[in-house]
Amino acid sequence: MSWLKSMMEKEPPEPENPIGTVVIGTLEPDMHLTPKEMVRKSLKKALFKCVDVGKKAPAASFASKAKEVNADIIAVSINTAPAKNNIPKLMEAIEAEGLKGKVTIMIGGAAVDKEDADKIGAMYGETREEAVALAKKAMQAK
Repeated sequence: MSWLKSMMEKEPPEPENPIGTVVIGTLEPDMHLTPKEMVRKSLKKALFKCVDVGKKAPAASFASKAKEVNADIIAVSINTAPAKNNIPKLMEAIEAEGLKGKVTIMIGGAAVDKEDADKIGAMYGETREEAVALAKKAMQAK
């Protein structure tokens, strides 16, 4: 029931002095909002500015939005096998925007694991608490 409680939580306020900027979304064709929303709200509470590209977001949307807002982190929710199959497109889009090595990539969701993250040089988290800890760790490394 914790996921239900999480979804019913009020929207956290925008942080006045964010510790970093995160572009977050669900990779197309995945349309599962709950996991992404749990992580987004947790990151916001932890004082990260979150720019949401939404559900079923094309790979290019993550990269172009990250470049536009000068993001520190791209957080991608991947909960279906077809979305997992789009990870190479995501990485191509990030490289095409010149962001490879400049932006931290974080992935999580039911369709991916640490091995998938390691293949693309991303951070992997299973829970919203892990996502916050990883995001803070990424900011300390900058």
